[in-house]
Amino acid sequence: MTRDPIDPTGLIRESFRIDGITTEECRTIFLEWAMGIAADVDAKAAIRTHLVTYSDMPQDHPMIVTLSAALADVRPPKRRGGRRARVPE
Repeated sequence: MTRDPIDPTGLIRESFRIDGITTEECRTIFLEWAMGIAADVDAKAAIRTHLVTYSDMPQDHPMIVTLSAALADVRPPKRRGGRRARVPE
């Protein structure tokens, strides 16, 4: 059996085999998967590939929801303030 470069430990594959898996469990699995892929793997492309591979799964499956959320654009962090913002120079 050869290792899949976008799912080297089979975490994503196995998440679809667990009956009653929750969104929180899928998020944990996703984070572990993200930390385990090689640095030269394009994570967004890998996520898209997973979504195509598991497109036959129900769209409300927690891992499908998690993978889809990972592709959503993340807003840049907003400055929350601090002394410099409050006190004039």
